[in-house]
Amino acid sequence: MTNYNLKIVDIKNLNDAKREIKNIGSDPASLDIMAPKTISKVIKLSNVVLQDAIIIKQDMLSIGGEVAVPRDTFKLNQETGDILIIGTLKQLCDLVGKLKRHYSRIKDIAVDLENLLKGVE
Repeated sequence: MTNYNLKIVDIKNLNDAKREIKNIGSDPASLDIMAPKTISKVIKLSNVVLQDAIIIKQDMLSIGGEVAVPRDTFKLNQETGDILIIGTLKQLCDLVGKLKRHYSRIKDIAVDLENLLKGVE
């Protein structure tokens, strides 16, 4: 039996990610490509128009992430609700690009999300 010495690596930020990727001997050119894929974040948005929540969920699912929405979102019984966007930094950045293609209310969410992500290191 082979001993692979499995362990969970605690990566809290992009610097941790780049260090761990570099330490295993990966090509330095790959650091900026792979590091954002190692960090997952959950972002809460409050008072989102539920029609927008459905679009955000569809866009995030298309890139491998997830959006938790209120149970009756698709019934549109209520106008707004809170949502959780769940994904890697790469997925979240990709989501910003997708959301910028929609109408102004969703574009505003994209800008707010983009600004929030600028502070994540």
